[in-house]
Order: sequence, then structure tokens, then C-alpha cells
Amino acid sequence: MTGAIHPTAIVHPGARLAAGVEIGAYSIIGEHVELGEATRIGAHVVIEGHTRLGRENRVFQFASLGAQPQDKKYSGEPTRLEIGDRNQIREFCTFNCGTAQDAGVTRLGDDNWIMAYVHLAHDCQVGNNTIFANNAQLAGHVVVGDWAILGGFTGVHQFVRVGAHSITGVATVLLQDLPPYVTASGSPAVPHGINSEGLKRRGYGAPAIAAIKRAYKTLYRSGLKLVEAQTAIAAAAKESAELEALCRFLAEPGRGIIR
Repeated sequence: MTGAIHPTAIVHPGARLAAGVEIGAYSIIGEHVELGEATRIGAHVVIEGHTRLGRENRVFQFASLGAQPQDKKYSGEPTRLEIGDRNQIREFCTFNCGTAQDAGVTRLGDDNWIMAYVHLAHDCQVGNNTIFANNAQLAGHVVVGDWAILGGFTGVHQFVRVGAHSITGVATVLLQDLPPYVTASGSPAVPHGINSEGLKRRGYGAPAIAAIKRAYKTLYRSGLKLVEAQTAIAAAAKESAELEALCRFLAEPGRGIIR
């Protein structure tokens, strides 16, 4: 049983709609779309492709979800877009399906706040509780960790990783990886300390924040080479569990961190 579906909406009979789904005027829901319980779709929204939305999402007018990836190598493979629960997706957002050259799926997790004109390109993997301000743009294959905040007009290069609890200023251009906890701005982006205010709001205590600040100074202010800084931070992580995420991030392959 579904909620209110406007008579002008076009819903393919093959689409799967859970209880309480609402669909606004002139919206189009494709054959392979699945909408979870109590999800609300605004007017003039197009959801196509192999796209799944979880429960209690809200999609505002003029969004486009599940369209083919903007990738010349795409040849019609049945790739997917997967969106979790309780996300807010504002006007004119565009989220594309994945490609066969990667995992074949673009993902957005739970409880994300996605403002207008945001683009998630093919194969992006976005975690939970993120905030993307207006016009934040992700190129293909980008990974964004939990609680990250992208300022308005932030642009992220393909294959870049954005660490958990990081934050960017307006009009930031990320050409390399942004480690967890770090504040960045500029074009290209440079580091400007840690996201201490965000960490306080999420319950990090003074000792944990102090340890993260020391790790930041080791990484960016000590004059150590990257491998030397990694070794020092790994030693500090034995006394501060919060640094384990930073250690893992630095150890994983990527485009190199902003410096």
C-alpha cells in the first residue's frame, strides 16, 4: 500500500513502492526503481535506472537520480544507485549510477543533508551524516567518510578520498586526499588545522581533540617526511584510539594527501 501519488506522476508498473511513499506532480519513476517506506518524492523529479532509496528519504523538486553515468566507457550495463535512509536531497541534485569499471554502484548512506545542485558522479561512495552545501560536486570514484562537510562550490577530483569529520571551506578544490578531522580551503586546497568545533558537537572530549591536534602538527607542522609522520602518528595511536582512523587513511592507497 502506498501513500499519495499525484495523478500526473508517471510510475512504471514494475517499480516497487513501499508503504507511505508519496510522489509529487509530474515526477517519473522508472521500472527498476525501489522506494522505501515513507519516502517522499517532490514534483518534477526523475528517478530511473536500477535505483534503490531506503526509508524516510525526502527528495525535493527537479532532482535527477539514477541516470546513466557521464562516462564515455559506459555501454548500457545494469549498474546501480543505492541511497540509504533518512536523507534530505534538495533541488536540482544529480546522482548517477555506477560503471562496470568500478564496483558498479554509486552509494549514499544514511542521514545525509544534501543541498541544492549537488552532483554525485558514477561510483562515488558517500558515508553517513555528511553535509554537502550548495553546488558541491564530486567527480567519479570519490569516497567521502562519515560526518564530512563540504562547503558550497567545493569541487572534488576523481578518485579523491575525503576523510571522516573533515570540512572544506567555500569554493575549495580538492585535487588530493583530505585526511580525517582536517579543515581545508583554497584552490588547490591546503590544510588549516582540525575541525575541532565539529568534533566537540559530536561528543569528542578534550583529551581526544588534543591528541588529534598533536597528530595534525606531526603531519603538517613538524617538518617530517610523510612516512616519518605516519610512524609517529601510529605510535601515538596506541594511546589514543581516535588516531586509528587517521592511521588507516594514511596507509591506504590514494592520490596523496593535501600538504
